[in-house]
Amino acid sequence: MNFAFSEEQEELRRAVRRFLQEKSPETEVRRLMETTEGYDPAVWSQMADQLGLQSLTIPEEFGGSGFSYVELIVVLEEMGSALLCAPYFSTVALAANAILTSGDDAAKKHLLPGLASGETIGTLAITEDNGRWDAGGITLAATQSGDGWVLNGHKMFVIDGHTADLIVVAGRTAKGVTLFGVKSEASGLTRTPLPTMDQTRKQARLEFAGTPAWLIGTEGGAEEGLSKTLDLAAVALAAEQVGGAQHCLDSAVDYAKNRIQFGRPIGSFQAIKHKCADMLLEVESAKSAAYYAGWAAAEDSDELPVVASLAKSYCSEAYFHAAAENIQIHGGIGFTWEHDAHLYFKRAKSSELLLGDPAYHRELLAQRIGI
Repeated sequence: MNFAFSEEQEELRRAVRRFLQEKSPETEVRRLMETTEGYDPAVWSQMADQLGLQSLTIPEEFGGSGFSYVELIVVLEEMGSALLCAPYFSTVALAANAILTSGDDAAKKHLLPGLASGETIGTLAITEDNGRWDAGGITLAATQSGDGWVLNGHKMFVIDGHTADLIVVAGRTAKGVTLFGVKSEASGLTRTPLPTMDQTRKQARLEFAGTPAWLIGTEGGAEEGLSKTLDLAAVALAAEQVGGAQHCLDSAVDYAKNRIQFGRPIGSFQAIKHKCADMLLEVESAKSAAYYAGWAAAEDSDELPVVASLAKSYCSEAYFHAAAENIQIHGGIGFTWEHDAHLYFKRAKSSELLLGDPAYHRELLAQRIGI
């Protein structure tokens, strides 16, 4: 069993890193986060056409490249490091995974090729005003109407919900939790962008008023697939968090080496050394958790539910601590709007809460291992 990345995976990392250095510098991140859409359509197309990133984990029979989740971990780690502003997480980690785990081959053939080519931006709408990330929090009503279905209710905190072309919606019928597909132009659908602390990841509130939808999977049979989708998304988010945490560590160490105080670099002071050493330990441990979870996802291992919650809880706290310590080590300049340290701090905080906070995932972990 080899947990090291292969040469091809490392080459993928280098290619994505070069692309992001060119397309997602801090100036571009700041420009895009001020826009309502929050991404550059030209860069989105280049990601699909030149690097094939959207198609990475989608099977070849559905228009994808058929790579494993390990390759996705590599890509998301680099995206987290660069704070890429694009609907990649919502399309690949949420929408595509929800369709792949639905067991609906017709939906896969119909929907996945568009996601793989980058022509379709997708997202998954689960959470409502209660803020819950489990099936028990789903109350949006779905009723049959002729040959199709109509949805009534609302969804909150839908990532890229205002720009997505395809919305996979978790609703509730008389038989239980069910997945539905909704097009962005569907009647009765109102999409409202939400003000967010982390402006690099857009969210929206979606209101459904007699909105036509079509069934994905079987009526009342979505809970198991939805649970797996959330586990896979948690692993993807953990990889993103690792990339961000590594960037914060690198930034702090670089500053500590070059900032001179009392005639010597501040990195020579014991307090700063300890901060950097603690950050290094946490970032490396977070990598181990995220990489193992990525392997479990790639192998479709029985361990996935356990290691997904473990990785999400640990990586959330490691990233937030690294982002906070990066600001502390930078001192006064780290608190200013002009410095990118606070951008990572805000992303770290929003990612900590996304898909459930560390306390939620530790509770989930305890339940899953039978404590």
